Amino acid sequence: MRLTYDPRYNIAYLYLKERPVEVETIKVSEELNVDIAPDGTIYGIELLNANEQLAGIDTGKLRVINNATGKQIEVPLELSA
Repeated sequence: MRLTYDPRYNIAYLYLKERPVEVETIKVSEELNVDIAPDGTIYGIELLNANEQLAGIDTGKLRVINNATGKQIEVPLELSA
């Protein structure tokens, strides 16, 4: 899994799997698209207006939490160009 951010367009993309040749993009809202394969597998999630969505909780940090162990890491995000 990987998360990318493009400050030129203010778009973030969460890659859950490598993208196959054919996916359908489903518009969930004005700020969220989901790429899905014909078999129903979700390949990625696109966040439009990403800086507002990603910085909304923790002032620009991505927090990854293992709920089973309680361990967590924080990765600072550079959300401005």
